[in-house]
Amino acid sequence: MPDGDQNLALPTTLPRRTHVATWFVALVALALMVFGGRANAEPSDPPAPPLPVFQPAASNWMPKFPSPFDATRKDVTPADITAEGEMCQWFNAQYAQLVRQIDQFGFNLVHATGNYGVDRIQEQADAVTANIDQTVAFLTSRTQSLTQTQDFTGDVYFPLYQGESFYRLWQHLSNVGIGIRAHNPAWVYGPSVQRVKHWGSRIERSHVCD
Repeated sequence: MPDGDQNLALPTTLPRRTHVATWFVALVALALMVFGGRANAEPSDPPAPPLPVFQPAASNWMPKFPSPFDATRKDVTPADITAEGEMCQWFNAQYAQLVRQIDQFGFNLVHATGNYGVDRIQEQADAVTANIDQTVAFLTSRTQSLTQTQDFTGDVYFPLYQGESFYRLWQHLSNVGIGIRAHNPAWVYGPSVQRVKHWGSRIERSHVCD
């Protein structure tokens, strides 16, 4: 090919290559922000180990009633207290590990450019969704037993301190599992991961499970 033709090809080839490289770097950067995975993550990583089936034990945990929840204390039932106490046991034992597994999978998926057929990505997806499903199953009956009431404007609220946080964490964790099973790319289900972390952070910072 004459030199003139090569020069003419550069304006179309280089921008395309630059665009692809920029897109990949941006995707990896997004994964670092959203998932916080380690730098040497690879699609060939082994799948996450199964989490043990969580069994709550008898405990002397008691709920907290900071203002304004001291005013809603009368609406809190024994079922609320039992449910949150058991969810707190799960939270202290398995929440952080499950989030790390979700982060790691998301980072690996980005490195595989969202392709579930690359290396061991599907194995990783199966493992992390199994752990998510097991956790969602544990949380479902307990979040459903939390009391929800209405204020004078008709807005729904949870009279138990951090009851809403557990409820929302359960909702968004379920969405994460659905997104992964649907073979969505990380940037699609990533916002649900962020919401899981948001509500988990609220629980942690509240010290309700101490």
